[in-house]
Amino acid sequence: MFTLVLLIPVVSGSIFSVLTVLATWRFYTRRVSESAAPLPPLTVLKPIYGLDRELEPGLRSFCEQDYPELQIVMSLQRRDDPALPLLRTLEAEYPERVTVVIGESPPSVNGKVQNMVIGMTAARHQHLVVSDSDVFAPRDYLKRMVAPLADARIGFVCSLYRIRGARNVAERLDLLSINADFMPSVIFTYMTRAAIFCLGASIAFRRSDLEAVGGMGAFADYLVEDHELGRRLHERGLDVRLLPLTIDLTPDYADLGAWWRHQVYWDQNTRAANLPGFALTILTRAVPFALLYALASGLSGAGLAVLTASVALRVLCAALVAAIQRDFETLRTLPWLPLRDVLALASWALALTRNTFEWRGNTFKLTRGGRIVPRDGTP
Repeated sequence: MFTLVLLIPVVSGSIFSVLTVLATWRFYTRRVSESAAPLPPLTVLKPIYGLDRELEPGLRSFCEQDYPELQIVMSLQRRDDPALPLLRTLEAEYPERVTVVIGESPPSVNGKVQNMVIGMTAARHQHLVVSDSDVFAPRDYLKRMVAPLADARIGFVCSLYRIRGARNVAERLDLLSINADFMPSVIFTYMTRAAIFCLGASIAFRRSDLEAVGGMGAFADYLVEDHELGRRLHERGLDVRLLPLTIDLTPDYADLGAWWRHQVYWDQNTRAANLPGFALTILTRAVPFALLYALASGLSGAGLAVLTASVALRVLCAALVAAIQRDFETLRTLPWLPLRDVLALASWALALTRNTFEWRGNTFKLTRGGRIVPRDGTP
């Protein structure tokens, strides 16, 4: 009976892998009309904390966007932030576009939101794009992000993102976590309308809608501020548009330990955003349960056949998704996917039970409802 139970996620996870291929194919081949309305003035919020790997080329990709009227607000919480000299250089090179804002603010809750609250004090325009500091974007990125907001029914626009430039095993595992696991799931969710989502690494929305749901400061004590923003906008009757547009993020992990801590933190984010959905993702984890089935069967011929078939189907489906997206780095990294999937089951289990996390060297406690407090605080 135990071994038969192990086969449930093997079967359901294999079916899910096939469905992500179909959803991705449909997502990229469907025809979506584009608005021809004039592009409105735009403010981009760039929360900065430290010198991320490839920070300069990422920021320059925004400074050089093909967009008519653009303000880029780069916000910091520390006057001694090592990124400040670079930001001052960009401010001098692009004085019509770049605004640097500093607000001394020791991290107390969600550090990214704290940065964006600082940035909002200098934001001039009604249309906003939030983009993480480590993002590299194509020159037409902002045009494509903002155009759907001409439709009053669209409340927020997200793009896909992918990890690029993995240098070691830890960064390859991170690449697979995003490119071969999370992003295909996002596309499936969008195409099936299975759940609400909002991708904070790349999101466009209107300032008036943000203020209608409480303003930026209302999300300061949420671990997953982007999901909460999307949820509130959706409650106002506004819809999401996910674009077949991909931006690049650069990983920066010195060793497996750094990646593992971030992986658990990532799973804690998913848990905080949607606990029932996160718990049910156990049914999509075919490879680790196929391994458990093979071990429980004493490495029998049937057990090894199930494991081999599960790994082969998982890698094949991931390869098809990557091929549709022309993601050649992910294709080269797929031999590491079975290991990543096995480790993902362990991080999933740990995230279900762990209620503390670290951000920029500070420890916080995760409370019910996805809210966070300092570790010595009270919910």
